Amino acid sequence: MNTILITTSSFAQYDTSPIEMIEKENYSFVLNEYKRKLTENEIFSLIEKYDPIGLIAGVEPLTSRVLEKAKKLKVISRCGIGMDNIDFEAAKKHSIHLLNTPDAPTASVAELTLGLILDVLRKISFTQENIKKNKWIRPMGNLIQGKTVGIIGCGRIGKYLAKLLSNFNCTVLGFDIEKKQNQYYLSVELDKLYAKSDIVTLHIPYSSDIYHMINHNALSSMKKGAILINTARGGLIDEDALFNMLSTGHLSGAALDCFENEPYSGKLIQLDNIVLTSHIGSYAIECRTIMEKQAVINLLDSLKSM
Repeated sequence: MNTILITTSSFAQYDTSPIEMIEKENYSFVLNEYKRKLTENEIFSLIEKYDPIGLIAGVEPLTSRVLEKAKKLKVISRCGIGMDNIDFEAAKKHSIHLLNTPDAPTASVAELTLGLILDVLRKISFTQENIKKNKWIRPMGNLIQGKTVGIIGCGRIGKYLAKLLSNFNCTVLGFDIEKKQNQYYLSVELDKLYAKSDIVTLHIPYSSDIYHMINHNALSSMKKGAILINTARGGLIDEDALFNMLSTGHLSGAALDCFENEPYSGKLIQLDNIVLTSHIGSYAIECRTIMEKQAVINLLDSLKSM
């Protein structure tokens, strides 16, 4: 029986219908037993062991070495948006069809971003941590009302976030390669966005061309006291440079949901003015259910058409 390997870490945990869809088509399946992001060696070993015809992928590194081992693999259906973990040239070389689920995570990631902005502004997590230490500290925060929010990357998530922000009486600037205007944000160049924004939030796909796009120079060009949010991808931010800017007070705060190396254990955990979450942008039950079903539908439809 042909096997479908499922490497995303929490597949079918809240709704078993995606598994039932696979079984109905008489495929066997293997779940990610590690329940976390796989390393290159781990996904290599699973490919070698199960020789799958289809892969429902998470964010594990699907490198040329891994795909070279996948002799029967015909389809990779990414459970999510980003495809930067896949070696496109290797997939093309081995005639592996690539698919993703771009619509499903939109609301989930945008809502998390808004929550992180409010958390940093009002110091919610900071206050909670101190109460747990029996410290009754009442830090003075800030409103989002009247602030300027700069959105880098105005695709599905960036646009949805801009729409959410329209209810908060703040100014929204947007930077995107297409430079299209939108009723919810003013399209500007990146240097102006850095200079004018009280809050900068990232919503762009990762590629090696923009590795550490947010480096010392970019951070230095942001307003003193600005806040930086990243719910996009690790690797976009130079985390050492961010640590320095938060330590010196050039930035007043930050929130990161993704990191260059995960699980994260770096020095940013030492700081009180940063909120760290464990790559949970799409981790809303409603979002995961839709995303997993769509990933399975994409995979099965593609296999049927071959």
